[in-house]
Amino acid sequence: MLSLGVFVSGRGSNLQALFAAIESKRLDARIVLVLSNKAEAGGLALAREYGVPALHLAAGQFPSEVEYSRHLAALLTEHGVDFIVLAGYLQKIPSALIRQFHHRILNIHPALLPAFGGKGMYGHHVHEAVLDYGCKVSGVTVHLVDDDYDHGAPVLQQCVPVREDDTATSLAARVLEVEHEILPRAVQLFASGRIRIAGRRVTILEEKDII
Repeated sequence: MLSLGVFVSGRGSNLQALFAAIESKRLDARIVLVLSNKAEAGGLALAREYGVPALHLAAGQFPSEVEYSRHLAALLTEHGVDFIVLAGYLQKIPSALIRQFHHRILNIHPALLPAFGGKGMYGHHVHEAVLDYGCKVSGVTVHLVDDDYDHGAPVLQQCVPVREDDTATSLAARVLEVEHEILPRAVQLFASGRIRIAGRRVTILEEKDII
């Protein structure tokens, strides 16, 4: 069973989806810590409702990234975190932590990467860009985290059609529904040992092929 550390910056709807998947036995994991770079994030209050430790921690609270990384790593170790999920988290992960949790950090992005990704591309900025470009399809990507924004290898992707009358708000709502489905599914693939990673290629194994 995976022990998850979930990082959030907003209201925590993807965090809620993870809790729901765990409760319904669709996800063989437990959430042992929720962190946010924003003290007022709704995800922290949600975690506390579930009795999960929920802490505000931001890079700006420390004199250097080195100190921030050390404190963050110690906190994750203290709570027994062995896998990290970025569920709407808007702060870059320190390189030291990425090395420590190599291939054990997932992020969810509201578009089909590599399109509409990178620094500054989050939330409504993504959906507005998709509509401005005239795309007929958008979607969701769950990917491994590396040192560059939205650059790590994709684990799962799912398309969401763009309607002729879509606004950024209406498209965002339909994309979010898919996020809530695909994120727990991606985490469960790791929990069940069904992921094989070779370079940028992520292979999903059939259950019969798991050794």
